[in-house]
Amino acid sequence: MEETLTVHKLGVPDQLRRTLCCTNVIESAFSIVETVCRNVKRWRDGDHIERWVGSGLLVAERQFRKVIGHRQIPMLLSSMANIVSKKPIAKQVKVA
Repeated sequence: MEETLTVHKLGVPDQLRRTLCCTNVIESAFSIVETVCRNVKRWRDGDHIERWVGSGLLVAERQFRKVIGHRQIPMLLSSMANIVSKKPIAKQVKVA
């Protein structure tokens, strides 16, 4: 719910809003990664895992399509920049 309110607060156009409020894209990519990594029987170390996940994401990338509302992304970026510039910078406290 909070993500939906944030998208409304940023004033994102309807087409892009529908895309950003949906998790299907990332779920689909991770499903492909899972399929690619399914045949690995013994994980050696963290680097080994990263290589296989990277390979799976490269396979998933072939199936990616343009984001619906991709032409409106500059509007989203400018809205985000405006909000970030309005937030006060936190004071740095000296720690012993």
